[in-house]
Formats: sequence, structure tokens, C-alpha cells
Amino acid sequence: MSHPGGVASVIKGGVMGRLKVLIADDHRLMLHSIRLALDADDEIEIVAEADSGAKVLPFIGQTGPDLVLLDVRMPGMDGLTVLERIRERYPQVRVAMLSGVDDPSVIQAAFDRGASAFIVKHIDPRDLPSALRQAVDDTVFQPLGLLARAPSSAPDEVGLTKRQLTILEALQTGLSNKQIAEKLFVAEETVKFHLTKIYRKLDVGNRTEAVRYAYEHGLGERPLFSVA
Repeated sequence: MSHPGGVASVIKGGVMGRLKVLIADDHRLMLHSIRLALDADDEIEIVAEADSGAKVLPFIGQTGPDLVLLDVRMPGMDGLTVLERIRERYPQVRVAMLSGVDDPSVIQAAFDRGASAFIVKHIDPRDLPSALRQAVDDTVFQPLGLLARAPSSAPDEVGLTKRQLTILEALQTGLSNKQIAEKLFVAEETVKFHLTKIYRKLDVGNRTEAVRYAYEHGLGERPLFSVA
């Protein structure tokens, strides 16, 4: 993908219907890595790349992204300030903050200002497209890219079987029932059956509440997201 004019050049064209993403990061290597990760997903279109905070809002106006992947530390105007201005001028645009640190105060500040997700830069690049889709769908539950927390509730304490725990972990990665079924080589109805059992054992009403419960109680081997 060619980007005349440097990393801040606007990318024209694209296929309608895909998730339109604007990337804002002042490090060329990080921009390149993000681009590689997102270009591999046919359902995502990179509409612009900005190398400073001041360029983000003008690019939103020019390209109309669904989501901005925004570095916390940006030259000229820091990411949290840019986030506030996006929320004021373009409230319909989702923002996923990107950072090389996992300082709880920074994470909380991002969510307080309206971020839809907080992504740590040492995330597995293969997880990035799914993370952005979940940010748009409002199913994000803990900072993506962090190491697993020490569990506060063992799976057997809430009565989950190994199969149910596997399905719960799949929910945390944002997979649909059909995708979980394909991954586990079982029928979709089997997944639905296990989900019903999981909801009953965790005393929750739906998959969103189940994922939130899993995060709050340390269930699963790889917690993924956080909300305010």
C-alpha cells in the first residue's frame, strides 16, 4: 500500500461496508506494523494515517472513519486531548486508545474521556482486527495485550466444565457462536446448549455479562479487554 506524502497522507477509495479505521501514531515502525495487521483482514479498510495529534480531527472530517486507533502519546497534541475533541465533534466515531504502557491511571483517564477500548502495544498483531471490531460493537472488557491476572475464582468453584471454560474463553476473544462451533468442531446448537449452562452457573443473562463476569473473577487463561 503506497502512501504518498508521508505517514500523514490520506488514503482514498476503498470498499463500502468495511470497518473504516484511521490510525494515529507518530512512530513509523508502529504504523507499519499496525497496517500489516489490519491489511490482512478483508473487512477492515485503513482510510488515513496521522503522525501527529493535530492532524487527526481534519482527517476524520475528510475520511469519515468508523473508528480511530489513537496513540496516547502524540506530538503537538496528546492522545487524551485528541480523544476529548473527537468526542465533542464526532461523537459517532469510536476511539481505541493505543499505548506502550499499562498504567491504570492512564487507562482510567482514557475511559473517563470516552474511549471504547484501550490496547497495549505488545498485543499479538493477530488479535488487533478482532479488538477493533469489538470496540465498535461495544463488547470490550479489559485492556487488550496485558498478561493474565491471577484468578480470584477457580473454574471448578463456579461449576464450569473444561468444555464450558473453553467456550467462555472463546467468548472473551469476540467469537460468534458459529465461529466457536467451527473452532471446536461441534454443532452450533451444542455451543448454544453450553452457553445456556454457563449463563445459569454464573448467574448472568447473556454473553456480554458472561464475559464481564469472567474478567472480574479472573476466569480464563487470557483476559483480553476492559471497560470503565
